Amino acid sequence: MPRHWMVKSEPASYSWEQFTKDGHAAWTGVRNFQARNNLRAMKTGDIVLFYHSVTGKEVVGIAKVAREAYPDPTADEPGWDCVDLVPAKPLKKSVTLAAIKAAPALKDIALLKQSRLSVMPLTAEEYAVILKLAA
Repeated sequence: MPRHWMVKSEPASYSWEQFTKDGHAAWTGVRNFQARNNLRAMKTGDIVLFYHSVTGKEVVGIAKVAREAYPDPTADEPGWDCVDLVPAKPLKKSVTLAAIKAAPALKDIALLKQSRLSVMPLTAEEYAVILKLAA
C-alpha cells in the first residue's frame, strides 16, 4: 500500500507548472536531516502532494515517487539524498493553507506543526481530507 507525503517548493524556484512541463524531477537540495530521512523512507509508487510555499501557500497537485532515494548530485558533502518524482495530476482546486488550518481533522498535520519542514509524511486520513477539500 503506498504511503502519502507532502513536498514543498517555492513557485518562484520550482512551480507545479514547471514540474508538469518537465514531466519529472529529481527532488534535490534538501538539507534538513528530518526531511532527508523522509526522502529515504519514500518508496516507488508512493503518493506525494505538491505544496507551493511562500507564494500561494497551497496544495496544487499530486505526484508519485518514481525512484527511491539516491545520493543528491547537488550536495557538496556526502549523506544527502534525493528522490525522483513524476506529476500525476493537478488538483481540481488548490487547497490553501487557510483551508488546511480550518479543517479540524488536519490540526496535527506536519505542515502546521513543523512549518519549515520541506518533506513530510501524511497519514492516509490527512491525505483523504486534503483531497476532499480539493473537490
